[in-house]
Amino acid sequence: MNVLILTPDRVGSTLLQRLITVYMLRKGFDQPIINLHELTNGLIKYYNETLKSEVLGKPEGTNWGYFQSLPEIVNLLKSVDHYKTSRLAHYHLVNRGDSIEDKIKFYEYLNKNFYIISCRRENLFEHALSWVIYTHSKHLNVYSPSEKVNIFYDLYHSGITAHKEQIFKYLDRYKSYIDWTSRHFDIQSYFEYGENIKDIEKYILNLDFMQGADSNTWMDMFGQSFKDFNTVSRTLPNLIINQPSKVSHQIELIDNNYISENKYNVLKGADWPEYKDFTKGNLPDIVKNELHEFAIQTAKYSINTDEKTYNFLKTNIEPYQSTVGQLAKLVEDGFLVTSVPLKLQSLKEKQQIIKNYNQCLVWYNEWVDLNEFGTKQTEENLDQIASSEEIDLNLSINKLLK
Repeated sequence: MNVLILTPDRVGSTLLQRLITVYMLRKGFDQPIINLHELTNGLIKYYNETLKSEVLGKPEGTNWGYFQSLPEIVNLLKSVDHYKTSRLAHYHLVNRGDSIEDKIKFYEYLNKNFYIISCRRENLFEHALSWVIYTHSKHLNVYSPSEKVNIFYDLYHSGITAHKEQIFKYLDRYKSYIDWTSRHFDIQSYFEYGENIKDIEKYILNLDFMQGADSNTWMDMFGQSFKDFNTVSRTLPNLIINQPSKVSHQIELIDNNYISENKYNVLKGADWPEYKDFTKGNLPDIVKNELHEFAIQTAKYSINTDEKTYNFLKTNIEPYQSTVGQLAKLVEDGFLVTSVPLKLQSLKEKQQIIKNYNQCLVWYNEWVDLNEFGTKQTEENLDQIASSEEIDLNLSINKLLK
Protein backbone atom coordinates (compact mmCIF):
# COMPACT_ATOMS: atom_id res chain seq x y z
CA MET A 1 0.00 0.00 0.00
CA ASN A 2 1.52 3.29 -1.17
CA VAL A 3 0.26 6.45 0.52
CA LEU A 4 0.51 9.98 -0.89
CA ILE A 5 -0.39 13.10 1.09
CA LEU A 6 -1.23 16.25 -0.85
CA THR A 7 -0.37 19.46 0.94
CA PRO A 8 -0.01 23.25 0.71
CA ASP A 9 2.19 22.89 3.86
CA ARG A 10 1.35 24.19 7.34
CA VAL A 11 -1.51 21.67 7.55
CA GLY A 12 0.13 18.80 9.45
CA SER A 13 1.32 16.82 6.42
CA THR A 14 4.78 16.00 7.80
CA LEU A 15 3.36 14.77 11.10
CA LEU A 16 0.71 12.77 9.27
CA GLN A 17 3.08 10.97 6.90
CA ARG A 18 5.57 10.12 9.67
CA LEU A 19 2.83 8.76 11.91
CA ILE A 20 1.12 6.82 9.13
CA THR A 21 4.48 5.16 8.42
CA VAL A 22 4.94 4.18 12.08
CA TYR A 23 1.42 2.78 12.37
CA MET A 24 1.79 0.90 9.06
CA LEU A 25 5.07 -0.62 10.23
CA ARG A 26 3.33 -1.80 13.37
CA LYS A 27 0.40 -3.30 11.46
CA GLY A 28 2.64 -5.07 8.99
CA PHE A 29 2.23 -5.43 5.23
CA ASP A 30 3.60 -7.79 2.60
CA GLN A 31 6.40 -5.33 1.77
CA PRO A 32 8.49 -2.94 3.90
CA ILE A 33 7.14 0.61 4.28
CA ILE A 34 9.54 3.52 3.78
CA ASN A 35 8.77 7.20 4.16
CA LEU A 36 10.21 9.44 1.41
CA HIS A 37 8.84 12.82 2.48
CA GLU A 38 8.52 15.04 -0.64
CA LEU A 39 8.60 13.18 -3.98
CA THR A 40 9.74 16.05 -6.20
CA ASN A 41 12.83 17.50 -4.50
CA GLY A 42 15.19 14.58 -4.74
CA LEU A 43 15.14 10.78 -4.37
CA ILE A 44 18.01 8.31 -4.36
CA LYS A 45 18.26 4.54 -4.60
CA TYR A 46 20.67 2.84 -2.21
CA TYR A 47 21.36 -0.53 -0.57
CA ASN A 48 19.71 -0.70 2.84
CA GLU A 49 21.69 -2.87 5.27
CA THR A 50 18.71 -3.45 7.56
CA LEU A 51 16.45 -4.70 4.76
CA LYS A 52 19.27 -6.22 2.71
CA SER A 53 17.84 -4.76 -0.49
CA GLU A 54 17.79 -1.67 -2.65
CA VAL A 55 15.35 0.96 -1.47
CA LEU A 56 14.55 4.62 -2.04
CA GLY A 57 15.49 7.45 0.30
CA LYS A 58 16.46 11.11 0.39
CA PRO A 59 19.90 12.52 -0.49
CA GLU A 60 22.12 13.12 2.53
CA GLY A 61 22.39 16.51 4.14
CA THR A 62 21.01 19.44 2.20
CA ASN A 63 21.47 17.93 -1.24
CA TRP A 64 17.75 18.12 -2.02
CA GLY A 65 16.51 19.92 -5.09
CA TYR A 66 14.83 19.73 -8.47
CA PHE A 67 17.53 17.68 -10.18
CA GLN A 68 15.22 14.92 -11.42
CA SER A 69 12.53 15.13 -14.07
CA LEU A 70 9.07 13.79 -13.27
CA PRO A 71 9.60 10.77 -15.59
CA GLU A 72 12.83 10.01 -13.71
CA ILE A 73 10.96 10.15 -10.41
CA VAL A 74 8.31 7.75 -11.71
CA ASN A 75 11.02 5.34 -12.90
CA LEU A 76 12.63 5.41 -9.46
CA LEU A 77 9.29 4.71 -7.78
CA LYS A 78 8.72 1.78 -10.14
CA SER A 79 12.21 0.36 -9.60
CA VAL A 80 11.73 -0.86 -6.01
CA ASP A 81 9.31 -3.30 -4.41
CA HIS A 82 8.77 -1.66 -1.04
CA TYR A 83 5.75 0.52 -0.20
CA LYS A 84 6.19 4.28 -0.01
CA THR A 85 4.59 6.91 2.17
CA SER A 86 5.23 10.39 0.90
CA ARG A 87 3.82 13.80 0.22
CA LEU A 88 3.39 16.08 -2.78
CA ALA A 89 3.44 19.81 -2.06
CA HIS A 90 1.64 22.02 -4.55
CA TYR A 91 4.22 24.83 -4.39
CA HIS A 92 7.00 22.42 -5.40
CA LEU A 93 5.13 21.59 -8.60
CA VAL A 94 4.66 25.30 -9.24
CA ASN A 95 8.34 26.04 -8.62
CA ARG A 96 9.66 23.17 -10.75
CA GLY A 97 8.17 24.36 -14.02
CA ASP A 98 7.63 20.91 -15.54
CA SER A 99 5.84 20.55 -18.84
CA ILE A 100 2.08 19.99 -18.80
CA GLU A 101 2.59 16.61 -20.48
CA ASP A 102 5.01 15.43 -17.78
CA LYS A 103 2.74 16.65 -14.99
CA ILE A 104 -0.34 14.92 -16.42
CA LYS A 105 1.54 11.61 -16.74
CA PHE A 106 2.93 12.03 -13.24
CA TYR A 107 -0.54 12.61 -11.79
CA GLU A 108 -1.89 9.59 -13.69
CA TYR A 109 0.82 7.37 -12.20
CA LEU A 110 0.15 8.63 -8.66
CA ASN A 111 -3.62 8.17 -9.00
CA LYS A 112 -3.17 4.57 -10.13
CA ASN A 113 -0.57 3.57 -7.55
CA PHE A 114 -1.19 5.53 -4.34
CA TYR A 115 -3.87 5.90 -1.70
CA ILE A 116 -4.26 9.69 -1.78
CA ILE A 117 -5.02 11.92 1.20
CA SER A 118 -5.61 15.65 0.81
CA CYS A 119 -4.69 17.85 3.78
CA ARG A 120 -6.93 20.84 4.33
CA ARG A 121 -7.51 23.51 6.94
CA GLU A 122 -10.78 25.17 7.84
CA ASN A 123 -9.15 28.05 9.72
CA LEU A 124 -7.37 29.76 6.82
CA PHE A 125 -6.54 32.77 8.96
CA GLU A 126 -4.31 30.65 11.17
CA HIS A 127 -2.89 28.95 8.07
CA ALA A 128 -1.70 32.32 6.76
CA LEU A 129 -0.22 33.24 10.16
CA SER A 130 1.76 29.98 10.21
CA TRP A 131 3.33 30.88 6.89
CA VAL A 132 4.14 34.40 8.13
CA ILE A 133 6.01 32.94 11.08
CA TYR A 134 7.91 30.65 8.68
CA THR A 135 9.16 33.67 6.72
CA HIS A 136 10.99 34.72 9.91
CA SER A 137 12.03 31.32 11.32
CA LYS A 138 13.00 29.78 7.93
CA HIS A 139 11.99 26.36 9.29
CA LEU A 140 8.90 24.39 8.31
CA ASN A 141 9.36 21.78 11.07
CA VAL A 142 11.37 21.04 14.19
CA TYR A 143 12.03 17.59 15.64
CA SER A 144 13.16 18.11 19.23
CA PRO A 145 12.48 20.49 22.12
CA SER A 146 16.01 21.90 21.91
CA GLU A 147 15.70 22.57 18.18
CA LYS A 148 12.46 24.45 18.76
CA VAL A 149 14.06 26.61 21.43
CA ASN A 150 17.12 27.37 19.32
CA ILE A 151 15.00 28.44 16.35
CA PHE A 152 12.09 30.23 18.00
CA TYR A 153 13.39 31.67 21.27
CA ASP A 154 14.11 35.14 19.86
CA LEU A 155 10.83 35.24 17.91
CA TYR A 156 8.84 34.45 21.04
CA HIS A 157 10.45 37.26 22.96
CA SER A 158 10.75 39.95 20.29
CA GLY A 159 7.62 39.24 18.26
CA ILE A 160 7.17 39.81 14.53
CA THR A 161 5.14 42.12 12.30
CA ALA A 162 3.11 40.70 9.42
CA HIS A 163 2.27 42.50 6.17
CA LYS A 164 -0.89 42.49 4.11
CA GLU A 165 0.96 41.22 1.03
CA GLN A 166 2.10 38.15 3.00
CA ILE A 167 -1.39 37.35 4.22
CA PHE A 168 -2.85 37.64 0.71
CA LYS A 169 0.00 35.64 -0.85
CA TYR A 170 -0.48 32.57 1.34
CA LEU A 171 -4.26 32.67 1.15
CA ASP A 172 -3.99 32.82 -2.66
CA ARG A 173 -1.66 29.82 -2.53
CA TYR A 174 -4.12 27.82 -0.49
CA LYS A 175 -6.97 28.59 -2.87
CA SER A 176 -4.82 27.45 -5.80
CA TYR A 177 -3.94 24.27 -3.92
CA ILE A 178 -7.61 23.33 -3.50
CA ASP A 179 -8.22 23.85 -7.21
CA TRP A 180 -5.12 21.75 -8.05
CA THR A 181 -6.19 18.79 -5.89
CA SER A 182 -9.74 18.88 -7.23
CA ARG A 183 -8.69 18.93 -10.89
CA HIS A 184 -5.89 16.35 -10.87
CA PHE A 185 -6.35 13.75 -8.13
CA ASP A 186 -8.66 10.92 -7.13
CA ILE A 187 -8.70 11.54 -3.39
CA GLN A 188 -9.60 8.71 -1.00
CA SER A 189 -9.50 10.66 2.28
CA TYR A 190 -9.41 14.25 3.56
CA PHE A 191 -7.37 15.26 6.58
CA GLU A 192 -8.96 18.40 8.01
CA TYR A 193 -6.28 19.76 10.30
CA GLY A 194 -8.41 21.61 12.83
CA GLU A 195 -10.65 18.62 13.48
CA ASN A 196 -8.49 15.54 12.84
CA ILE A 197 -5.40 16.75 14.68
CA LYS A 198 -7.36 16.45 17.94
CA ASP A 199 -7.23 12.65 17.64
CA ILE A 200 -4.83 11.91 14.82
CA GLU A 201 -4.45 8.30 15.96
CA LYS A 202 -8.18 7.72 15.47
CA TYR A 203 -7.98 9.27 11.99
CA ILE A 204 -5.07 7.01 10.98
CA LEU A 205 -6.53 3.80 12.39
CA ASN A 206 -9.81 4.51 10.57
CA LEU A 207 -8.14 4.76 7.17
CA ASP A 208 -9.29 2.00 4.83
CA PHE A 209 -5.92 0.22 4.64
CA MET A 210 -5.52 0.27 8.46
CA GLN A 211 -8.76 -1.59 9.18
CA GLY A 212 -8.36 -4.73 11.26
CA ALA A 213 -5.15 -3.62 12.95
CA ASP A 214 -4.81 -5.21 16.40
CA SER A 215 -2.68 -3.77 19.22
CA ASN A 216 -1.83 -0.87 16.93
CA THR A 217 -2.16 2.15 19.22
CA TRP A 218 0.73 4.40 20.27
CA MET A 219 0.29 2.94 23.76
CA ASP A 220 0.66 -0.57 22.36
CA MET A 221 3.82 0.44 20.52
CA PHE A 222 5.55 2.65 23.07
CA GLY A 223 3.82 2.29 26.44
CA GLN A 224 2.54 5.87 26.35
CA SER A 225 -0.49 7.41 24.66
CA PHE A 226 0.18 9.67 21.71
CA LYS A 227 -1.61 12.50 23.52
CA ASP A 228 0.82 12.23 26.44
CA PHE A 229 3.79 11.93 24.08
CA ASN A 230 2.62 15.05 22.24
CA THR A 231 2.01 16.95 25.47
CA VAL A 232 5.56 16.29 26.69
CA SER A 233 6.98 17.48 23.38
CA ARG A 234 4.93 20.69 23.70
CA THR A 235 5.63 21.28 27.39
CA LEU A 236 9.42 20.95 27.43
CA PRO A 237 10.27 23.77 24.99
CA ASN A 238 7.65 26.02 26.60
CA LEU A 239 9.37 25.57 29.96
CA ILE A 240 12.69 26.60 28.45
CA ILE A 241 11.30 29.52 26.49
CA ASN A 242 9.70 30.91 29.64
CA GLN A 243 12.95 30.72 31.62
CA PRO A 244 15.70 32.78 30.01
CA SER A 245 18.09 32.37 32.96
CA LYS A 246 18.13 28.59 32.54
CA VAL A 247 18.13 28.29 28.76
CA SER A 248 21.86 27.59 28.37
CA HIS A 249 21.64 24.51 30.61
CA GLN A 250 18.25 23.16 29.65
CA ILE A 251 18.45 23.21 25.86
CA GLU A 252 20.56 20.06 25.66
CA LEU A 253 19.70 18.52 29.00
CA ILE A 254 15.96 18.11 28.62
CA ASP A 255 16.29 16.93 25.03
CA ASN A 256 18.95 14.51 26.21
CA ASN A 257 19.12 12.05 23.37
CA TYR A 258 21.95 14.31 22.29
CA ILE A 259 24.51 16.21 24.33
CA SER A 260 27.60 18.01 23.05
CA GLU A 261 31.06 16.99 24.26
CA ASN A 262 31.66 20.40 25.86
CA LYS A 263 28.36 20.36 27.76
CA TYR A 264 28.89 16.71 28.72
CA ASN A 265 32.29 17.44 30.26
CA VAL A 266 31.00 20.49 32.14
CA LEU A 267 28.18 18.48 33.73
CA LYS A 268 29.95 15.13 33.98
CA GLY A 269 29.13 13.20 37.13
CA ALA A 270 31.64 11.08 39.02
CA ASP A 271 30.21 7.83 37.60
CA TRP A 272 29.81 9.01 34.01
CA PRO A 273 32.01 7.32 31.35
CA GLU A 274 34.29 9.30 29.07
CA TYR A 275 32.51 11.10 26.24
CA LYS A 276 32.15 9.44 22.86
CA ASP A 277 29.79 9.98 19.94
CA PHE A 278 26.43 10.30 21.70
CA THR A 279 24.67 11.96 18.76
CA LYS A 280 22.41 8.99 17.97
CA GLY A 281 20.56 8.75 21.27
CA ASN A 282 22.89 6.15 22.81
CA LEU A 283 23.63 7.82 26.13
CA PRO A 284 24.47 5.36 28.94
CA ASP A 285 21.63 4.66 31.37
CA ILE A 286 23.41 6.32 34.28
CA VAL A 287 23.64 9.56 32.29
CA LYS A 288 20.03 9.36 31.13
CA ASN A 289 18.78 8.79 34.67
CA GLU A 290 20.60 11.81 36.05
CA LEU A 291 19.43 14.00 33.19
CA HIS A 292 15.84 12.80 33.65
CA GLU A 293 15.97 13.81 37.29
CA PHE A 294 17.53 17.17 36.44
CA ALA A 295 14.77 17.86 33.92
CA ILE A 296 12.10 16.91 36.46
CA GLN A 297 13.58 19.05 39.22
CA THR A 298 14.00 21.95 36.80
CA ALA A 299 10.33 21.68 35.91
CA LYS A 300 9.36 21.54 39.57
CA TYR A 301 11.10 24.78 40.44
CA SER A 302 10.35 26.59 37.20
CA ILE A 303 8.51 29.84 37.19
CA ASN A 304 5.03 29.45 35.71
CA THR A 305 5.08 25.68 36.24
CA ASP A 306 2.40 24.20 38.47
CA GLU A 307 2.34 20.98 40.45
CA LYS A 308 0.17 19.27 37.83
CA THR A 309 2.75 19.93 35.11
CA TYR A 310 5.57 18.74 37.36
CA ASN A 311 3.76 15.50 38.20
CA PHE A 312 2.89 14.93 34.55
CA LEU A 313 6.52 15.30 33.48
CA LYS A 314 7.77 13.13 36.32
CA THR A 315 5.55 10.32 35.05
CA ASN A 316 6.02 10.84 31.33
CA ILE A 317 9.56 12.05 30.60
CA GLU A 318 11.12 8.59 30.71
CA PRO A 319 8.63 6.86 28.36
CA TYR A 320 8.76 9.95 26.13
CA GLN A 321 12.51 9.71 25.74
CA SER A 322 12.32 5.95 25.23
CA THR A 323 9.90 6.60 22.36
CA VAL A 324 12.19 9.29 20.92
CA GLY A 325 15.01 6.74 20.91
CA GLN A 326 12.89 4.13 19.12
CA LEU A 327 11.83 6.67 16.50
CA ALA A 328 15.48 7.65 16.02
CA LYS A 329 16.23 3.98 15.30
CA LEU A 330 13.58 3.99 12.54
CA VAL A 331 15.35 7.00 11.03
CA GLU A 332 18.74 5.32 11.32
CA ASP A 333 17.41 2.16 9.66
CA GLY A 334 15.97 4.14 6.73
CA PHE A 335 12.24 3.76 7.41
CA LEU A 336 11.72 7.45 8.28
CA VAL A 337 13.35 10.54 6.77
CA THR A 338 13.20 12.30 10.14
CA SER A 339 11.51 11.67 13.44
CA VAL A 340 8.01 12.91 14.32
CA PRO A 341 7.87 16.73 14.22
CA LEU A 342 6.75 18.86 17.15
CA LYS A 343 3.79 21.20 16.93
CA LEU A 344 5.24 24.65 16.42
CA GLN A 345 2.72 27.17 17.74
CA SER A 346 -0.86 27.05 18.93
CA LEU A 347 -3.22 29.82 17.89
CA LYS A 348 -2.76 31.38 21.33
CA GLU A 349 0.98 31.50 20.77
CA LYS A 350 0.52 33.01 17.33
CA GLN A 351 -1.63 35.73 18.90
CA GLN A 352 1.25 36.57 21.22
CA ILE A 353 4.03 36.36 18.61
CA ILE A 354 2.46 38.45 15.83
CA LYS A 355 2.40 42.03 17.06
CA ASN A 356 -0.23 43.27 14.59
CA TYR A 357 -2.46 40.21 14.98
CA ASN A 358 -5.71 42.22 14.97
CA GLN A 359 -4.73 44.05 11.80
CA CYS A 360 -4.01 40.68 10.17
CA LEU A 361 -7.55 39.61 10.97
CA VAL A 362 -8.92 42.68 9.18
CA TRP A 363 -6.82 41.86 6.12
CA TYR A 364 -7.91 38.23 6.21
CA ASN A 365 -11.61 39.10 6.23
CA GLU A 366 -11.00 41.54 3.38
CA TRP A 367 -9.42 38.73 1.34
CA VAL A 368 -12.40 36.42 2.03
CA ASP A 369 -14.78 39.07 0.74
CA LEU A 370 -12.68 39.71 -2.37
CA ASN A 371 -12.30 36.02 -3.24
CA GLU A 372 -15.61 34.63 -1.99
CA PHE A 373 -13.59 31.79 -0.49
CA GLY A 374 -13.05 30.74 3.12
CA THR A 375 -14.91 31.71 6.28
CA LYS A 376 -14.71 35.13 7.90
CA GLN A 377 -13.49 35.18 11.49
CA THR A 378 -14.10 37.39 14.52
CA GLU A 379 -11.82 38.07 17.47
CA GLU A 380 -14.31 36.36 19.77
CA ASN A 381 -14.51 33.22 17.65
CA LEU A 382 -10.73 32.97 17.38
CA ASP A 383 -10.31 33.43 21.14
CA GLN A 384 -12.73 30.58 21.66
CA ILE A 385 -10.80 28.37 19.22
CA ALA A 386 -7.52 29.25 20.96
CA SER A 387 -8.85 28.39 24.42
CA SER A 388 -10.35 25.13 23.17
CA GLU A 389 -7.06 24.17 21.53
CA GLU A 390 -5.10 24.69 24.73
CA ILE A 391 -7.52 22.40 26.57
CA ASP A 392 -7.24 19.77 23.80
CA LEU A 393 -3.45 19.90 24.04
CA ASN A 394 -3.68 19.31 27.79
CA LEU A 395 -1.34 22.20 28.49
CA SER A 396 -1.02 24.58 31.36
CA ILE A 397 -1.38 27.96 29.69
CA ASN A 398 1.76 30.01 30.23
CA LYS A 399 1.95 33.57 29.03
CA LEU A 400 5.03 33.99 26.83
CA LEU A 401 7.63 36.41 28.08
CA LYS A 402 8.15 39.58 26.07
